[in-house]
Amino acid sequence: MSSHAFFMARALQLAERGLYTTTPNPRVGCVIVNDAGHVVGEGWHERAGEAHAEVHALRTAGEAARGATAYVTLEPCSHFGRTPPCSDALIAAGVRRVVAAMQDPNPLVAGRGLARLRDAGIAVEVGVMSEAAARLNEGFISRVTRGRPWLRLKLAATLDGKTALNNGQSQWITGEAARADGHHWRARSCAVLTGIGTVLADNPKLNVRSVETLRQPMKIVIDRQLETPIDAAVLDGAPTLIVTAQDDHRRWVPFEARGVEVIALPNADGRVDLAALMQELGKRGLNEVLTEAGARLNGALVAAGLADAAVIYLAPSFFGDAARGLLALPEMTDLTQRRAVHIDDCSRVGQDLRLLVRFERG
Repeated sequence: MSSHAFFMARALQLAERGLYTTTPNPRVGCVIVNDAGHVVGEGWHERAGEAHAEVHALRTAGEAARGATAYVTLEPCSHFGRTPPCSDALIAAGVRRVVAAMQDPNPLVAGRGLARLRDAGIAVEVGVMSEAAARLNEGFISRVTRGRPWLRLKLAATLDGKTALNNGQSQWITGEAARADGHHWRARSCAVLTGIGTVLADNPKLNVRSVETLRQPMKIVIDRQLETPIDAAVLDGAPTLIVTAQDDHRRWVPFEARGVEVIALPNADGRVDLAALMQELGKRGLNEVLTEAGARLNGALVAAGLADAAVIYLAPSFFGDAARGLLALPEMTDLTQRRAVHIDDCSRVGQDLRLLVRFERG
């Protein structure tokens, strides 16, 4: 491993410390290294509104930052937001070189921070471990480039791809370790999305319980006919958004009295417009959304091309043909119609297998 990759790997480790807390900002880490190859400062972005990774690292380094190299996982910002530009802080500190994993994906600001550094006479290199940096911020990149969050499905099934018995019984398919691991994906998400079918069948809380976190994700229920029970567990705790096709505001009143927000996003068929919902969530600053739903909603999201990835837990058991499947998709008559995925990882969690996949775009 080159020295650049070595120090960038450390910066990425630091960035991961903000996995649950930085939204809507990206997860960023920074390492300051002097000419002797010694780390003199480290930092990571912890929460929106607080100092960025570069500022934390520069404070730690102090005067040792002068003439040093800054390794940062994302292009230093060049604009005033809640905090001053990090590019200016690096210039003022007198660093000699900046190595960035990737350019800021926001088309409105991309490259400006790097240009400011170059104009100040600082050597700039970009692209070290860029793929790993991009994976860490898939949600942020999705929101600023596509206007919608990165949508990940969380699925649990038997080895024959079944999620429940024909009578609806589904708890529990996977083991305790897999269920605890699922809370990690909730914790890193800005919101957890489900459908009314899951609410009525399982009455889930959809909160984070097995992972320490200072922030609970928003809970979103797609409920076309506004059938959510007023005492449903999903309405407790963190902010809850009900998305319906019913625009009779009188029916919204009981939910609003509980502090639940209701919005209507009907499409031409009288269902919830899923694409419009994703754009709405992007406008609200949501980077990553985790879907924990049934086959119908999962299938609709995949069919609409809105699902980006999935975390799939496979239990060592079989339910048979009569049981319920993973995705309700239109019948396919040719293999060219199949939905292809790219497998990023396959690992064992307890007695179950966990697949991390990304949906391939045609």
